[in-house]
Amino acid sequence: MMKSKVFSIGIMSGTSLDGIDLVYVSFNEKNYKDFSIIHAETIPYAREWKEFLKNAIYKDESDLKELDIIYGKYLGQTIQNFIYNYKIDKIDFIASHGHTIFHEPEKGITLQIGSGKEIANITKQKVVCDFRTQDVKLGGQGAPLVPIGDELLFSNYQYCINLGGFSNVSYQKDGQRIAFDICPVNIVLNYYANKLGFAYDASGKMAASGQINKQLLQQLNDLSFYEKEPPKSLGLEWVKSSVFPILEKSELDVKVILNTFVEHIAIQISKVIINSNSVLFTGGGAYNTFLMERIAYHSKVEINLPKETLIDFKEALIFSFLGLLKLKGEINCLKSVTGASKNHSSGVVFCP
Repeated sequence: MMKSKVFSIGIMSGTSLDGIDLVYVSFNEKNYKDFSIIHAETIPYAREWKEFLKNAIYKDESDLKELDIIYGKYLGQTIQNFIYNYKIDKIDFIASHGHTIFHEPEKGITLQIGSGKEIANITKQKVVCDFRTQDVKLGGQGAPLVPIGDELLFSNYQYCINLGGFSNVSYQKDGQRIAFDICPVNIVLNYYANKLGFAYDASGKMAASGQINKQLLQQLNDLSFYEKEPPKSLGLEWVKSSVFPILEKSELDVKVILNTFVEHIAIQISKVIINSNSVLFTGGGAYNTFLMERIAYHSKVEINLPKETLIDFKEALIFSFLGLLKLKGEINCLKSVTGASKNHSSGVVFCP
């Protein structure tokens, strides 16, 4: 019996600005767990694009509309190059997360740039994008969105944790999916690695060479966000207003800050997964050996990392999956996760 396969390209740009993640994947529509990442690649941002995106938070509305179009064209051409380089000839749709500029759901604000219309026009493919706005309009956090993928693709794990710009977790409890952002990760670690002239702290070696400052660690762990019950989510705005001021005011050596912040991350994550025997870790932070050692120490969890393709591209894979669910009219946003008024199928579809 022939399998009913659908082929798509998923595209993701995270808050840590590592680059654009692209995956070419296939899903069996009759059994979603039967999926395959066929091709995957990260396209690093040129310095100019990093600066554009980093400073977009300060732009006015008309500038952001223009940036949405320009960045959409850039994504479209990047996808087109990916299609050409891998000789991809079968595509049912493209699903794009875009790049988050604002995320303040309590104010009813979330903005991901990267015009789906421009991507569709350049690639001549159907595009699904803007996955967060509808959820925020329904009173939700608009994040995290990956948990429906965790539930339908990776239910063999007790916890799914992504270590990207922020860490987030997803798990099943009392018959429903629970998910929330735990704490900042690479958005802070990369910022301080930059101060030492590096894009990131490879394997956590710089952090490991520092020492814990107990007073700073206490201040970080006392942040009120950690007392909130889920659903809850984090954005760059919160890091700028609540985390960086504490770190800068400490006037400590950068390696001390890195070491202390790694300890902070490990403690916050360990509170969630302590003594579990089944955790899926993905995202760039999984390569931070020192961080993973500290998580293992505090949580008493044995860490076994999956294949590198899944570590690097799980979020892009799941956004492709969210696009599939949207096109099939199936739920891809869970109210138990985001706090929205109802489960719903989120995303906007553009045709060339």
